[in-house]
Amino acid sequence: MAVTTDRDEFVRLTEMYRRELLAHCYRMLGSVDDAEDLVQETYLRAWRSYDGYEGRASLRTWLYRIATNTCLTALEGRERRPLPTGLGGPSDTPEEPLSAPPTDIPWLQPVPDTLVDPATVVAARGSLRLALVAALQNLPARQRTVLILRDVLAWRAQEVAALLGTTTAAVKSSLQRARARLDEVAPDEDLLAEPDSTGDRDLLDRYVAAFEHADMDALLGLLQEGVELEMPPYLEWFSGRKDVMRFLEALEHEKGHLRMIPTWANGQPAVVAYIRGADGVHRAHSVQVLTLEGSVEDREIARITVFLDPELAGRFGMPGVLS
Repeated sequence: MAVTTDRDEFVRLTEMYRRELLAHCYRMLGSVDDAEDLVQETYLRAWRSYDGYEGRASLRTWLYRIATNTCLTALEGRERRPLPTGLGGPSDTPEEPLSAPPTDIPWLQPVPDTLVDPATVVAARGSLRLALVAALQNLPARQRTVLILRDVLAWRAQEVAALLGTTTAAVKSSLQRARARLDEVAPDEDLLAEPDSTGDRDLLDRYVAAFEHADMDALLGLLQEGVELEMPPYLEWFSGRKDVMRFLEALEHEKGHLRMIPTWANGQPAVVAYIRGADGVHRAHSVQVLTLEGSVEDREIARITVFLDPELAGRFGMPGVLS
């Protein structure tokens, strides 16, 4: 009976942190699948050592320490999870067929906003942006850990040093190197659109309507001049409104055959897209995440990241087939 009571107490006290721990593990790994597995592992480890938890740190901090160490162990020997834009320059032949996608690259995944803590999405929205999570993957695991703990979670340098078994000076040096590297590969935050649910949803609705009605002129009006389009698992990606539109206009088989359901991923507007087959049935096709730039009154689409993985629909609580 005592064991049951202890377990009930453990669940009651720790369950409220599960979704923010998922966001933390996702930033570290770049994979929502891996993040969920590691959160489960975190809770298993925490339960096994709960008898030894004596309140020397807050329960939240204790769980973050376990989660971070679990992530560091998981990252040993793993390759980073990139996006196509991080692997080479853009293609200048949008009308040509795409090359066969590589099968050995563990691509970055989007995270549905519904899986993470709402306060995390609002208060630390920038730390979940798709491009920033991709940029974090360029950092060595320990540098990535230091930057996330210091700049996202606002841990003190002494706390990070204690977790990593190093010195405060080493943590500060690692943070400087991580910030410098991130400045080289991360997007310019000053250009990204500030969160505005009404404006973002209006633009998203117009994006959906343009695709569902195959209205290329309407789509053109939503795109920034330097818009980028990438489609993991394909290596090819396109830069500039002209080449992006040339690629989309070449997809004759998809024009007027798409249905899209608006959603949110990484704190950004997104859609789950379905394509109609010869039998008239719409099947899950992709998850598309939009990066916006500009003011509330004048925002445009700066990047479209199309994750061509039908199974992601389930992650977003959507069916695989639309009736």
